[in-house]
Amino acid sequence: MTNKELLYVEDALGHECFMKSCSKKTSSQLTDPALSQYIGELEQKHNEIFNKFLNLL
Repeated sequence: MTNKELLYVEDALGHECFMKSCSKKTSSQLTDPALSQYIGELEQKHNEIFNKFLNLL
């Protein structure tokens, strides 16, 4: 993997980590159960994407 590709993967990991934490925080603060569940699903999706990028390393 080139240095440029490595920087891209590291940047993507940072973005996905941020999205996971935002989704988790938002999900816990919502009072609407359906919306909270949807945001929880988004958190899981971002976790999957994070793991895919992590596996590239």
